[in-house]
Amino acid sequence: MGTLVGLGNSATASDSVGLQEKERKLFRILEGLGQVLVAYSGGTDSAYLAWAAGRVLGDKAVAITADSASMPESHKRDAEDFARRYGLRHEYIKTFEFDNPVFAANNADRCFHCKDELFSRLEQVGRERGVANIVYGVNVDDLGDYRPGQNAASKHEVRAPLMEAGMTKADIRELSHQAGLPTLDLHGDLQATGIPIRHPRSGGLQDGLIQREAEEEIGARGGGRAHFTSIGVGARRLLLLRGGRRASTAHPA
Repeated sequence: MGTLVGLGNSATASDSVGLQEKERKLFRILEGLGQVLVAYSGGTDSAYLAWAAGRVLGDKAVAITADSASMPESHKRDAEDFARRYGLRHEYIKTFEFDNPVFAANNADRCFHCKDELFSRLEQVGRERGVANIVYGVNVDDLGDYRPGQNAASKHEVRAPLMEAGMTKADIRELSHQAGLPTLDLHGDLQATGIPIRHPRSGGLQDGLIQREAEEEIGARGGGRAHFTSIGVGARRLLLLRGGRRASTAHPA
């Protein structure tokens, strides 16, 4: 019996060592970049990345959040609170994805155009400040999903240090826990996997409705976070994940 316990403890210790090595690798990657702009939404992955970049690079790391119609004000407040709490340099940058008719058409590749707009704006900031490196919070688990935003990252040569360090979503949550970061629990909050808010005639996205309806839905369900990636056809639909359970609300088109 003692041997069995020893094996279990050894495996746990080995897992812990592997996790710490991934974090050290992440720190080495960031240190090697020297200066970075972090695409920072305030979610679990980007918050951990921004925290790590701030710890390694100090003021040479700037967390930048998109000031976009597709981001509720409550998310901005969360991002600001986290940055303030951990002493991160934090700024906003205006993005104009809704001016792009291809994005507003609300097709399956909409995320590409959203990220393309964000990374284009970050590139502009980088050129003005002499910062060559943009990083974002994609992880190893994301590689198995359909994520057009990764194509935008490739187009703009945006680095993914979490992925380069071999980190999974579970790794990031555990390391966030060890660092005492409150963002590790965001996966258990209210998250919207889809909010297509369509124009009644064109079927396109309407920026004026997105924040209002998302905030109303979040408030009605007791708080939480929403991430906008639309699904559904012919109806305004909000799919929600709360504590691992899936629920949906739909409104006539």
